[in-house]
Amino acid sequence: MNGDRTVLSLKHTLLPCLKKISLGLMCRLLPAIMLVLGGCASLPNDAQRTESYALENTEDTHLGRSLAPLLAQHPGLSGFNILSSGQDALAARIALIQAAQRSLDLQYYIWHDDLAGRALHNQLLEAGDRGVRVRLLLDDMDTAGKETILFALDAHPNIEIRLYNPFKYRKRRAMDFLVRPFRVNHRMHNKALIADNQAVILGGRNIGDEYFSVSEDVVFDDVDVMAAGGITQEVSSSFDQYWNSPWVLPQAAFVPDDYNGVEGLQALRLRSEKYWRDAQDSKYSESLKHTRILQYANVGELPIIWSRWVFVGDDPGKLEAVKLTKDTYLAPNLKRAFDGATKDLIIVSPYFVPGDAIKEYLIDKVSSGVRVRILTNSLAATDVSMVHAGYMGYRKDLLEGGVELYEFRATQSAEEKREHGWIGSSQSSLHAKSFAFDEHYIFVGSFNLDPRSISLNTELGAYFEAPDFAAQFSREFDQKVLKVAYRLELEEGQLVWTTLENGTTIRFNKEPDTSWWKRFFTGFMSIFVPESML
Repeated sequence: MNGDRTVLSLKHTLLPCLKKISLGLMCRLLPAIMLVLGGCASLPNDAQRTESYALENTEDTHLGRSLAPLLAQHPGLSGFNILSSGQDALAARIALIQAAQRSLDLQYYIWHDDLAGRALHNQLLEAGDRGVRVRLLLDDMDTAGKETILFALDAHPNIEIRLYNPFKYRKRRAMDFLVRPFRVNHRMHNKALIADNQAVILGGRNIGDEYFSVSEDVVFDDVDVMAAGGITQEVSSSFDQYWNSPWVLPQAAFVPDDYNGVEGLQALRLRSEKYWRDAQDSKYSESLKHTRILQYANVGELPIIWSRWVFVGDDPGKLEAVKLTKDTYLAPNLKRAFDGATKDLIIVSPYFVPGDAIKEYLIDKVSSGVRVRILTNSLAATDVSMVHAGYMGYRKDLLEGGVELYEFRATQSAEEKREHGWIGSSQSSLHAKSFAFDEHYIFVGSFNLDPRSISLNTELGAYFEAPDFAAQFSREFDQKVLKVAYRLELEEGQLVWTTLENGTTIRFNKEPDTSWWKRFFTGFMSIFVPESML
């Protein structure tokens, strides 16, 4: 009862006083309040963070020996195998992890605790048990609620986990957005897996069921590349830069004092073994056995595009950079590829918010004789409606300027999935980030053409010659795009969406497959949305 009385007393004495405080005074007090809140938590400043780097002289590993003859035949070039199927992408990751003998370096924005995420955790444990050094670098945005798993993995003597831009308030992370919103809004969006410093997978996919066509709720259409040669060492160098940067702290710095790592690791082993058995018994696992990747005995047998390349990546300290430069930002380096396009430019970006400068740049490209095609998500397909709100106001200007604009459909046919023995979900969202230039060059990476990727998040990607693939991609874009997307056109100044369903042309005069409320709310948000934060 005493507690109740105290509450009642506060209610009748404190609240009336608060009501008398003017809004102006509250605004003046807010910085002081935030300063006090900021003093309630701090990041560990005594964390043990030993520098470590990619292992060299790994040519005698299984991967090194498999690739050596091909590297000798293609001196100075790197090899690329494009992973457009979600099943191939997961199979490739498992294959590289299982093939690794010395080291595994992994860098991801999101790692879900689901079938795919648990399966790969299991494989990392197996790799650690056979003596492979595992370094796992995660953005801290997605680690909330997963500390038990991460503490246990980190307790393995051969596995170390570090976190990029960690939150101060571990249990109340929303407080970070109040106290230091600009700092925590910068995230590490990079995705890479490097095995024995010999082969790498990089691109748009995070770790989660939706990225590998496992989910029955929604599937993200995405693309990665598996690569070997000099590009692997460049990605490794970038990884080392992040791993040893002041923006990264060890997971161990946040382990509770009473945590028993031995018990935690043993408990994770038992769960992980069961997860792996269950995953192997699933229908999805059966379909993996028939993937293209697993039809080859080793990486060296894969069909590989050997070419010149440029690796582009942001500096881990991008969040403190004061201007766009080629030294710290991916975007200025990638712009050189856009500038070089003289005939054909294809942009595939799930989040596309060009802003006035990029809008005018693309229209100027069309004026100079370049055909520009853009594929992004429709309102029904996007998983972030606010981004669509930032994009929708540019559509008419782009179309009037001659840019060809397509929006990915949320509902897709299961025909292609059935060919692989797995239907998965008919609900899809575009997640691939790739660009094609003059039917000759390809870019694959984590970079969206939006303000967040340009200025806020860190990103990486590879730009390389692939004339056969790029030309085929351009042809198939025209042949297939209306089967998976809407073409936007202007009729009497109004937007019209056109697509093909079972060979029949279907037309819409409003955002397809959306409710009145979603269209209204997104349109309303487009008035206020802060584009620089998208």
